Amino acid sequence: MPIKNHKMAICQVCKSEKKLGEVMPASMVHGVIAEKIRKACPDWTSASFICITDLNRFRNEYLSEIIKQDKGELTEIESDVLRSLHEQELLSTNLNAAYDSQLTLGQRLADKIADFGGSWRFISIFAAVLFLWVTVNTTFFLKKPFDPYPYIFLNLVLSCLAAIQAPVIMMSQNRQEEKDRLRGEYDYKVNLKAELEIRHLHEKIDHLLNSQWQRLLEIQEMQTQLMEEIAEKRTQTK
Repeated sequence: MPIKNHKMAICQVCKSEKKLGEVMPASMVHGVIAEKIRKACPDWTSASFICITDLNRFRNEYLSEIIKQDKGELTEIESDVLRSLHEQELLSTNLNAAYDSQLTLGQRLADKIADFGGSWRFISIFAAVLFLWVTVNTTFFLKKPFDPYPYIFLNLVLSCLAAIQAPVIMMSQNRQEEKDRLRGEYDYKVNLKAELEIRHLHEKIDHLLNSQWQRLLEIQEMQTQLMEEIAEKRTQTK
């Protein structure tokens, strides 16, 4: 018996007793999913029930077949999407916060240096220092300037600054590229899951429309029979 009492039901697949809120009637399972369940469980009937866990498992198998047909073998990202569908997990996360929480002290320092080196504040300070350096060595210390023209010591300082700043900026750019790659993978996961969910919703809507159409035809047939019976009774009374 698929139904034990008015609050419990037995899953036809795993044969375990579940609450009615944890099962789905066979009338709500349609299309390819119903065919897969029928192949795996020959005693599946229109009066049977299936638990949500087993139903999600069959759905994941169907979605895996769809992805394999479209793209070939499943990638790790697509497997994660199917797992999230099976476990009904949300993929929406704050990617920036999750990534920034894994940065080391040196990486955070490199990002701050790169941000400061690419700001107008740094340009203004750097221009002011250069102007002050040139002014001091050409105006106030004409007799013994500490860095006379052509400012060899200034060139050495600038070269050292560029040698240190360049790899720091490259480190920050590499992390930004990695973050962009993770963001692209995350967007792909969300889009793929949304596409699969929408496809599944389309199948559900099509099934509901077909079911309603069949019910309307049955109701129309019953109405026709009633009208014929009424017409026969009228002819008999006359």
